[in-house]
Amino acid sequence: MGLGIGVFFGFLVPVAQIPFAAAAAVIARANLPVAVGSTLVTNPVTFGPVYYGAYRLGKALLGEEPVSHQDAARELDHVQNLPTQGGASGQLRLWLERIGAVGKPLFLGLAVVACVSGLAAYALASAAWVARTRWQRKRRLRQRALRGNRPLQ
Repeated sequence: MGLGIGVFFGFLVPVAQIPFAAAAAVIARANLPVAVGSTLVTNPVTFGPVYYGAYRLGKALLGEEPVSHQDAARELDHVQNLPTQGGASGQLRLWLERIGAVGKPLFLGLAVVACVSGLAAYALASAAWVARTRWQRKRRLRQRALRGNRPLQ
């Protein structure tokens, strides 16, 4: 369960993933170190591709047309060349406008990716745990059977 929780919060929450995963693991009585460690599924190397994929998924789920690479480059040039007025507050307003343009598809895509990935991680970890436990039990039973058939010396 710790793995599923960590992967879920690793994808869903862009900031403070570890405290959220730790709190959820404590509440759910899951493995805390695994929950904290598995939030690192998103890191500076994977951040860009994950968020781009989530944005594209969100656009598709909302039925919106995907942005072409030329349109994206043109918009990026336009936004980077906008003058900022008002110092820090103007910069914050501009940043919020940029986030607003991609926010809905991005957050929808992140929610879907987080839920599916968290559930898949939980299911795979549970299946691996069950398979390992069954394998160990069969091995112990075979060893007991072999010891029982051996003559005493």
